Amino acid sequence: MGNFMEMWEQMGYLAQAVVVVLGIMSVWSIQVMIERYLTFRAARKQSIEFAPAVADALKGGNIREAIELAEQHNKSHLAKVVVAGLQEFQTHQGAETIPGEAIEASRRALQRATAIGIEEFKRGLAGLATIGATAPFVGLFGTTVGIINAFAGMSSGEDTGLAAVAGGISEALIATAIGLFVAVPAVWMYNYFTGRIESFVVEMDNSSSELLDYFLKRRAQQRGND
Repeated sequence: MGNFMEMWEQMGYLAQAVVVVLGIMSVWSIQVMIERYLTFRAARKQSIEFAPAVADALKGGNIREAIELAEQHNKSHLAKVVVAGLQEFQTHQGAETIPGEAIEASRRALQRATAIGIEEFKRGLAGLATIGATAPFVGLFGTTVGIINAFAGMSSGEDTGLAAVAGGISEALIATAIGLFVAVPAVWMYNYFTGRIESFVVEMDNSSSELLDYFLKRRAQQRGND
């Protein structure tokens, strides 16, 4: 800690500004990582609980219970999609026959809910990708400024050997090290979250297809009873 403070005091104002910017980027990216991880974990946990429960409710033809289950699992990506389709379909439950417009309206509701869910999962990831891509260059900028200052100090002093610039160069390289320290976790977590989102999208699409099949079967049964 003492060595870092000594280097900090020896840095120029521009190099210090670069380190401060990298520190802000690091804090912001860590906040996004933690928030997204907790969000994704909650979505996965509640979806595991929701899927079998809603399947049992729909097998019994209890749409109201299925909607209540979805509302109770409001962090589940599957519940958010399913409840949109169920609520749209429920508006036509009182009709003697389920019209084709009800199925189509439910399909559109499912598509809208899926699109909204994807955007919610992506929140903050664009910034994370930007930090992962730019942090090394911000650090390199700080290193370049530090080296320039080191050689400028050498040219104005009596000592022109390597020792005159060694300290300045080592201080300048700190900026590059910090830049990599900020960028690498951001890139790793961005790729991790992107993979999770792709998995969630597949699950939401499958749930939408299964729910539409359920609506079509209900419609066919109703026609058969007539």
